[in-house]
Amino acid sequence: MDAYSQIVHNFRESRWEPSELNGGKLCEVVYCVLRGYVDGKFPAKAKKPRNMADACKALEAADSNIFPRSVRIQIPRMIVALYEVRNNRGVGHVGGDVDPNHMDARYVLESAKWVMAELVRIFHDLDPRAATETVDGLVDRTVPVVWEVGERKRVLNAELSKKKQTLLLLYSTKSPISVSDLLSWVEHSSLSAFRRDVLWPAHHARLIEYDSENGIVFLSPAGIAYVEENLPLDA
Repeated sequence: MDAYSQIVHNFRESRWEPSELNGGKLCEVVYCVLRGYVDGKFPAKAKKPRNMADACKALEAADSNIFPRSVRIQIPRMIVALYEVRNNRGVGHVGGDVDPNHMDARYVLESAKWVMAELVRIFHDLDPRAATETVDGLVDRTVPVVWEVGERKRVLNAELSKKKQTLLLLYSTKSPISVSDLLSWVEHSSLSAFRRDVLWPAHHARLIEYDSENGIVFLSPAGIAYVEENLPLDA
C-alpha cells in the first residue's frame, strides 16, 4: 500500500522518476503476494526475485483449477511490463532509452491502479467496479493541476474560473471540503459572493451538494463526470 501511495503522490507532484521508481517497488511487493498465495505461505517481507521476468513466468505453472488466470498470467505480465519501465527507460540510472517523463509515469500509475484493483477483487471477492472504487478510495484522486502545499491546496491554472477551480479542488479529494477552506484556496474575496456565484449555482446544477447548515461541500457523481469531461487535470 505504501508503494502505491508513493506512486500516486509523486505523480501528483510531477515527480516522474520517483513515481516510476516506486512502480518497481510495487512490482516486487505484488510478486511476493502472488508467490505467497500460490505457495500457501506469505513471506515476512517482500524480496526481489533474481530475475523478475522468469519468476513471473513461473507463476503460469500454478494449478488453473485453483488459481484464477489473473493470478497466474495477467497480473504477472503486467508486473513484467512495469518492471521493464523501471529498469530500461532511464529510471534510476543513466543509459536508458528515454528520460523519465509524464507519459511513462502515467502508464506506471494506471497500471498500478489496475494491479491494485485486481488484488482487491481477488482477495475480497468484489466485482471489478467495486474493486476499482475501493482502490480509488485508498488515496485522493491524482490531479496534477492541484498542488498541495502545507495545509492548503492550489489550482495551478489560475486562469480558470472560481467555479472550475472549486470543482477541481473537490475532485482532488475523496472527502467533502469546508466552505472556509474552498474560499481560502481559490482566494475569493467575498464569502457571500462565493456562495452566490459559485456554490449555489453549482448546487442547483447538481454538480455539488452544498450543506449550508454545516458549511461543507460534496462533489456529486454529476460533478465528477463534469470535471473528467471538461476540465484540465494536468498542470
